[in-house]
Amino acid sequence: MPSVLYSSLRKGMVIVEEGQLCQVISRELKTPGNLPSKLWLKLKNLKTGYVLDVRVHPEDKVEQAYLETRDMQYLYKDADEYVFMDKETFTEEIRLRDDMVGEMSLYVKENEDISVTFHDGQAISVELPQTVILEVTETDPALKGATAAAQYKSATLETGLKIQVPPHIAIGDRVTVDTAEGKYTGKAK
Repeated sequence: MPSVLYSSLRKGMVIVEEGQLCQVISRELKTPGNLPSKLWLKLKNLKTGYVLDVRVHPEDKVEQAYLETRDMQYLYKDADEYVFMDKETFTEEIRLRDDMVGEMSLYVKENEDISVTFHDGQAISVELPQTVILEVTETDPALKGATAAAQYKSATLETGLKIQVPPHIAIGDRVTVDTAEGKYTGKAK
């Protein structure tokens, strides 16, 4: 792995800090008077999600990690693993543990596309599209006289995800869901 100066790090870069992959969230160079300058980094551990503040010498070196993102297609769930197929080769399959996919499984249907990030041939994270379209499988009937601006009702979607939707949404409707916040954004066409 190539080493780079801490001073050349930018937001979004991924480094190996104490044996862990960390993404640079922010950086601030401080030069107090005539003392040597210090670089303050805010790093997010990609495995644990923990954010830490680190003070380093700008002229020291750190190992830069190179990540590869591949488009994969979700095929099916097998016990406690999710099976994905590489969309370029159509032959390579990977299995990701339930703890890596986690709650993201509530946003993904079979045969949907998803991005998987790899480091040294190992999958390290899964990235969902910004929005997904899912079908409503369970919800209360529309309330007569309810105004759409003030009233929301609970709905269960085909993957088991539960969200709040406007009263006009019925069973069988397809809705668009923001994957970052898990919220209804509109009725799909």
